[in-house]
Amino acid sequence: MNQDELIERLKGYEWNDAEFKASQRGVSDSAYETVSAFANTGGGWLVFGVKEGQGSYEVVGVIEVDKVQNDFLSALRTGDKLSKIISAKESILEIDEKVLLVFFIPESRRQDKPVYLNGDIRRSFIRRGGGDERCTQAEIERFLREAADERYDGLTLDLDPEHCFDSESVGWYRNLFYSRKPTEDRSMSDLEFLHHWGLVVEKAGELLPTRASILLFGSTPAVLQVLPRPVVDYQWINADWADWADSPPERRWEDRLVIETNLIQAWKAILDRYLQRAEKPFSVNPENLQREDDPPDYIAFREAFVNLLIHQDYADHTRKPVIQFFRDRVVIWNPGDAFVRVEEMLEPGEREVRNPRIVRAFRHIGLSEQAGTGVRSIFNNWRQLGCVPPVINNDKANKFFELSLLKRELLSEKQLLFQASVGVRLSPEEAAAFASACQQDSIRLLDVKAVTGLSAQRAQSVLDRLIVQALIERVEATPQPHYIVVEHLRERLKQAMGETDQPDTKRGRLVTDQPPPKSANLVTDQPQPLLELTDRQWQIVMACDVPRSMATLMEALAMTHRTFFRRNHLDPMIKGGILSMRYPEQPNHPDQAYGLTEIGVELKARRLRALAEQNDSGAGK
Repeated sequence: MNQDELIERLKGYEWNDAEFKASQRGVSDSAYETVSAFANTGGGWLVFGVKEGQGSYEVVGVIEVDKVQNDFLSALRTGDKLSKIISAKESILEIDEKVLLVFFIPESRRQDKPVYLNGDIRRSFIRRGGGDERCTQAEIERFLREAADERYDGLTLDLDPEHCFDSESVGWYRNLFYSRKPTEDRSMSDLEFLHHWGLVVEKAGELLPTRASILLFGSTPAVLQVLPRPVVDYQWINADWADWADSPPERRWEDRLVIETNLIQAWKAILDRYLQRAEKPFSVNPENLQREDDPPDYIAFREAFVNLLIHQDYADHTRKPVIQFFRDRVVIWNPGDAFVRVEEMLEPGEREVRNPRIVRAFRHIGLSEQAGTGVRSIFNNWRQLGCVPPVINNDKANKFFELSLLKRELLSEKQLLFQASVGVRLSPEEAAAFASACQQDSIRLLDVKAVTGLSAQRAQSVLDRLIVQALIERVEATPQPHYIVVEHLRERLKQAMGETDQPDTKRGRLVTDQPPPKSANLVTDQPQPLLELTDRQWQIVMACDVPRSMATLMEALAMTHRTFFRRNHLDPMIKGGILSMRYPEQPNHPDQAYGLTEIGVELKARRLRALAEQNDSGAGK
């Protein structure tokens, strides 16, 4: 945390990752409660030398600097005050000649939670909103459960394995399994098969089912013994998300399915509902999962739904997972936060998971991507559809994971027209990153990785290139910098996008545990951008499959007044970056012709695709 950011935070906003204490001559117990809360949640900044009162903050400074710093760090490093050693990063800032001590408290490992005070596990805290809250007994039990070496889905149950499984579910699974692994032994009984793959285990000379096996293949009575709440609540809602959120409570869904059977049956039932609502009809062979004419969003749907089934907290019997299909987005809510941060989800590699046996079972039959690629596959699929990146809320305080798949174009026609008016040439990755910056208050390196699929190094090169082209500027911040559209373009952007296309505050950011950066004031002395194309201008775009002379274009549009045609149609399109002249230095050249720029070509391609889809839709009726 640098001085500028600290000053911004002192303006009174409540931050879930920053806490201020006076601590002028000593460290209060409340400071250690904050350490526990940060360690048990998502980490954060603890600042000594700031007094809080009536919603405002006053810099009072630390008087006995060495004593306060040494006492605090000693308590964190000896393990006497707290149940685990905390490796805090410390720094010193000076404001108005007053010394402030700044400590970053990292989130602790799953195995070390809950971090508690004075040997009393009841004094465990979590960070919620801008304050520290003592953990409830249920929250403490959840921490202990997740810290255990033996995962919850591997614990055995006192049920008769000969009578607790649904044979249809096991048979369906085995058919898919052998289609992918044809050399495996098919002669085993169902119980031998489950034992062989670690879903049924031997204890004290008898076979016992694991929780994973019952959740995956159990009969309905057995599943309800293990999980006395629905596996998933599917809702299809014929409304936009914002309208639904603001609607009266009596408004309901158009279609709903509450599933209380095993995970295999849940997958089949939700898949069937999805197929009924898919944009393009297609078929799935239930025996080998071979698909034809996949819907464009199938990979994202598959990975998101499988993610819900394999990663939810099945020990949480008070909350149920929900899938909501809105017109403008799909929202998937799951009890149980992810063990890793969002940044790690977008990187290749193995991940620590809550239910390893269930995860392995799904991967054996191809209902999930390889380890560590599920979320990346969702982002890749959504990027291929040209949509803004999915939004992830991994809430470590309230222990839930929410994924929103937004059906909103990243590079809309308005955005393309705005980029054309700027007058710079952008690569596809640069155009996507700049569009993301235009749609949000700011972007960070993680956002660029999300919209481009690039590595961190290449994503940083995209940001550097946009800075060189004077499109964005860097704003220093902690824990990482962010980037905003340069000041002289912001008013033009506002005019071009319109109020309805400005940053969607309800949509949120890719990562929701960071404070929103501040934006500078807008300037208003910039030229008017080309906001949209008229019908005549669209005719010009469609006529320019190759560069055309003015006479040819006028003839195609049945127009005769050259000056009017140039002033009202050609010149705005040239200035707007949609058309370019063959001889730009000689406007009156006898062989002058007008052709589409790269963005003009993209606009034309979009219009042709839209027309083709309309024709296909009409033919299908």
